[in-house]
Amino acid sequence: MGKLKRVKFTEDQIKKLEENPNVERVSESAITYKPAFKLEALQAYKAGQTPSEIFIRADFDLDVIGHEKPKKSLKRWREAAGLYGKEGLAVDRRGKNSVGRKPAGELSVEEELKRAQVKIKLLEAEVDLLKKLEALERQKKR
Repeated sequence: MGKLKRVKFTEDQIKKLEENPNVERVSESAITYKPAFKLEALQAYKAGQTPSEIFIRADFDLDVIGHEKPKKSLKRWREAAGLYGKEGLAVDRRGKNSVGRKPAGELSVEEELKRAQVKIKLLEAEVDLLKKLEALERQKKR
């Protein structure tokens, strides 16, 4: 599989994208679409329109956003809608500061238990190693 080519938008492209009524916000490398557009896009897709047609009709320039963007976005939105319902389209789960992600320091009870179990095994192995080392040192002294 080839390298993923990251799109970097110019200031002019960002301004033009921000003018699109279907866009919530734009950064140098990402577009956040409005939930209403995501829902409309999914409905149009179910009605038989291709991802590219949907984005072109919504006034997106595929040469700017990338020709794979419509297909990948719709795939992600279908998955989100399948997992979380229509509300899943309103929450952006991508990126470091997204609302849909748990903060890095926040673990579920199950995750904390797994980590604790792994740590216990590691400490037990360390104790066993130290015991063997002490036994070897005692043997060496005799």
